[in-house]
Amino acid sequence: MKRYLITGASRGIGRAIAEKLAGKDVELLLHGRDTVALAQTRKVVEPQCTKVTPLIHDLATARGVSDLIAEVGRHPIDLLVNNAGIAVVKPFTEITSIEWEQTVGVNVTAPFLLTQRFAPRMPPGSSVVNILSVAAKTAFLNWSAYCMSKFALEGFSRCVREELRDRKVRVINVYPAATDTEIWSQVEGKWPRDRMMSATQVADAVAFALARPTDTLIENITLSSLVGNL
Repeated sequence: MKRYLITGASRGIGRAIAEKLAGKDVELLLHGRDTVALAQTRKVVEPQCTKVTPLIHDLATARGVSDLIAEVGRHPIDLLVNNAGIAVVKPFTEITSIEWEQTVGVNVTAPFLLTQRFAPRMPPGSSVVNILSVAAKTAFLNWSAYCMSKFALEGFSRCVREELRDRKVRVINVYPAATDTEIWSQVEGKWPRDRMMSATQVADAVAFALARPTDTLIENITLSSLVGNL
């Protein structure tokens, strides 16, 4: 049985990936903070899986990450999807220290700690998937905290890829352009969500990369909507 750990699986891209990867020989370890939303994801994927384990933890804190690690247990996992993320969108002069620390905690420190804990024990042929963003390569007005975190995660994951090559563990970075998820409901302003990609499109790309022969590594996937970016 394969064990797949997906963070931020309550909704959006994380839920779409969970739906895409569900299988009869798979145990899905699904992380989220929203108990109700995570239960909805579980309800959708459980009929297709051997087992679904919900993990309710706040990745903004070291305690939340350590509790998640403890609940996953010592049995190795075959896939880690670092998808959980938060976005603080405002002028850099208005970002509070708490907002900054939460952004670093969820978007950078949690993936670091999870990768550090699980990757060394992954069997050959396993994968680490990091859901980054075009914001890991491009600056956007009022998105300084988010861009900072994605730039940092990209640098870390590119180095980890080189360290894990000899162990035959793949590190796949995904760079979606704006994707129509609930994150936009929390960001001030009017956003053309009809021009955005769907979470399913991102999940399709992840599934495609994972389905390649284990000696083939699709290092980076950049995705955008054919109708144009924001």
